[in-house]
Amino acid sequence: MLKIINIIEEFIQQYLKQLSYSTPQEKEFIKQHLSVKFYKKGDYFLESGQVQTEMGFICSGLIRRFYINEKGNQITTGFTKENEYITDYPAFIRQRASKYYLQCLEPTTIVNLPYKIIHECYAKFRNSEMQGRLIAENVLTILNDRVESFLFNTAEERYLKFISENPNLIQRVSLTHLASFLGIERQSLSRIRSKLAKN
Repeated sequence: MLKIINIIEEFIQQYLKQLSYSTPQEKEFIKQHLSVKFYKKGDYFLESGQVQTEMGFICSGLIRRFYINEKGNQITTGFTKENEYITDYPAFIRQRASKYYLQCLEPTTIVNLPYKIIHECYAKFRNSEMQGRLIAENVLTILNDRVESFLFNTAEERYLKFISENPNLIQRVSLTHLASFLGIERQSLSRIRSKLAKN
């Protein structure tokens, strides 16, 4: 039991460490409201139709974000790894039902902070809004970069950008999920990889 408590405390400290703009008083307030959840591979952090009531921070593991199109196909739109926030941010800030699924590709540990506590922090602590803004800017930059990659880059350029920015993910993500994320068929991805391997 003590070992489990120590493990949970380590994850909480990992979360608190990245709150660079938070004061000790704010961190102590936040700590009282954090929860740590352990997910198995295949579990869902969030499913389409659900309202995300907690902001998640991945301490270990990997999550795929996808939606199901009109043909019933799963379309991957992103991957979130350790030391990153996991959220459908536009839906979260409005507390609306998500259109996405957030599924664990590996055993995943997430530290959660409730939506209402985040807003209490905004009211109680001046620096909290700065931290919230940084999270928002990061999430929205990722979303914007993805849109622009489809507007201005070829599939090969998107692949090269992905492996350049996420070198440790290439062994953790299936080719099927990666091809979906890049907006191409798996066979096309195989051809791109084969071509690059020859160069």
